[in-house]
Amino acid sequence: MASNILEMKNITKIFPGVKALDNVNLEVKEGEIHAIVGENGAGKSTLMNVLSGVYPHNSFSGEITYKGDLCKFEHIHDSEKLGIVIIHQELALVPLLTIGENMFLGNEQGTAFNINWDATYNKANKYLKLVGLKEDSRVDIKELGVGKQQLVEIAKALAKSVNLLILDEPTASLNEQDSKNLLDLLLQFKKEGMTSIIISHKLNEIAYVADSVTVIRDGATITTMTKEEGFDENKIIGAMVGRDLSNRFPPRTPVIGEKIFEVKNWKVAHPLYQERMVCNDISFHANKGEIVGISGLMGAGRTELAMSIFGHCYGKFISGKSYIDGEEVVMTTPKQAIDNKIAYVTEDRKGNGLVLDQSIRENTSLSQLKKISKGLRIDPDLEIKFAKKYVNDMHTKCSSEEQKVSTLSGGNQQKVLLGKCLFTEPDILFLDEPTRGIDVGAKYEIYTLMNEIVSRQKAVIMISSELPELLGMCDRIYVMNEGKFKGELTQKEATQEKIMSMIVKNDAEV
Repeated sequence: MASNILEMKNITKIFPGVKALDNVNLEVKEGEIHAIVGENGAGKSTLMNVLSGVYPHNSFSGEITYKGDLCKFEHIHDSEKLGIVIIHQELALVPLLTIGENMFLGNEQGTAFNINWDATYNKANKYLKLVGLKEDSRVDIKELGVGKQQLVEIAKALAKSVNLLILDEPTASLNEQDSKNLLDLLLQFKKEGMTSIIISHKLNEIAYVADSVTVIRDGATITTMTKEEGFDENKIIGAMVGRDLSNRFPPRTPVIGEKIFEVKNWKVAHPLYQERMVCNDISFHANKGEIVGISGLMGAGRTELAMSIFGHCYGKFISGKSYIDGEEVVMTTPKQAIDNKIAYVTEDRKGNGLVLDQSIRENTSLSQLKKISKGLRIDPDLEIKFAKKYVNDMHTKCSSEEQKVSTLSGGNQQKVLLGKCLFTEPDILFLDEPTRGIDVGAKYEIYTLMNEIVSRQKAVIMISSELPELLGMCDRIYVMNEGKFKGELTQKEATQEKIMSMIVKNDAEV
């Protein structure tokens, strides 16, 4: 039987007004893949930040024992020296630097006054090969897709002689194929003796790779399950949410009305490489009371389509027409889109969706200041009233509406972003990866909210990389690849196999 490589005992971490961790215990065996699961705000990422030294040892109580030694990490470099490396959900790469520069940033090859660039790039290429990347390490990070950037982060960890690899939501931004490739890589590392801890909301992936699963709920350890004892998705969900969640998607009887929104012959050029058409002659529509899905692989142009429609937020030489209730509308700015009752929930909540250093209250009202203003002056009482309403409606876990968004978990940040967009009272709502990095309980709440929106004869257009989500929620699904729509399926027609076959074929278009 393998011995424990890591033991965390009675870990308690308190933030102002919030006990994030309450006597949490964790044991990880050497050479295993250990999963940590729980609802958003349960304390998973906080626990890993404690382990890696992001939170120094005097900021929490409890003990960390690694390879039999008691550890008191002051900062992240202390844990990295012992081979404990964490890859955060938000990738820590500098887009304008090369792969090699990113991999050895803070760990430069050479002397303090003279970086050895040949050694840098040669070593980087060696580790890139280990993770299956064929790119040269002299290529800029900005030239890589998110899936390949995730592999660069793993190569960067390998370059630090990692023994215990911690991955926080590593597949949240990846499509199914890239996700499987990454999980298979973890399994290969396991064969070579590496220990991994993975945090993920994708329970099918947990079942695929994990040897053990520890469930955390409300900052406390609930249970640890092992593959030998047996665990499945339903058992994990029950422990996570403390209740049975047999139906992943809330029931809905669609009442489809007239056409509310239509786009015809939409074309968008890449903002830098303007000869490249990111969206090429796309036409689609949405009806009142309908949830419409847009499926496709990463890079298909789905986000670019939504952003270009929403006030020309992306692209150059945009052409085509859009119609609301049969009337042509022009929306060349986000304000015009909002005034026409269109809202867009971005997939990049931290970069484009929220002002992290501001409070929930300030973020919520930012999208529609005139609703809380009297003349040129904001009414603070009205602003607080609406902020509290959306905190309650979204079931956001926070100390108050005055809490800074940066201190919330990823899932609760997503709820603030949704509340901000709903504050504009849209009739047409674009949701771009709305459940990315969200636990099953919170997903159900968002699905329920989507059903409520369309029950009022509004329309929801959802972009998602999770095929089960599209199949479970959408009345119709458009399939997109390489900037074009390749097909359209009704809910009854749609299957994962049909969607994937439409993605890979080259000739059929809507």
